[in-house]
Amino acid sequence: MRSDTEKIVLDRDDLRRTLVRIAHEIIEKNPGSERVALVGIHTRGAVLGRRLHALVGELTGSEVPFGDLDISFYRDDVNDREPGAQPVVHSSHLDFDLDERTVVLVDDVLFTGRTVRAAIDALFDYGRPERVQLAVLADRGHRELPIRPDYVGKNLPTSRTERVYVRLEEVDGVDEVMIEGRVEATR
Repeated sequence: MRSDTEKIVLDRDDLRRTLVRIAHEIIEKNPGSERVALVGIHTRGAVLGRRLHALVGELTGSEVPFGDLDISFYRDDVNDREPGAQPVVHSSHLDFDLDERTVVLVDDVLFTGRTVRAAIDALFDYGRPERVQLAVLADRGHRELPIRPDYVGKNLPTSRTERVYVRLEEVDGVDEVMIEGRVEATR
């Protein structure tokens, strides 16, 4: 049962259609996909990246390189965690040459831009792409850094007190994007 402050903005079918549209946009913006690679940001960006990778492959009939990237130690807020809290660290997998490629970074939600900044820093430790593009499932605004996505599934105007949850079948057992409003404590 959902609370009154929860609202589903993308269901399973919406999410599928959105990813198909993004895959088409990636192909249209990058003719000659032999120099394109997709890199998903852990955790849900990597899952979405795998899905986009499959869709781009289906649409082009060619194998586009795919990798996933852990940014845990590139974040500028790693020291802002609760005392004793440790970041969840995943392995990065970039088993192809990044040089002279267009790399499409994939993430679930774009908020302040700090995750993307960290991902770009991490990516350049593996090579020097010709271009880096950004694909996000949801853009909720409130940028703190000058970062703008090239591909957006859905723009979600939100307040800073709201949360956007992306739930994916592979991780959460369901495909949906939900906004939850936070009720401010009154004194």
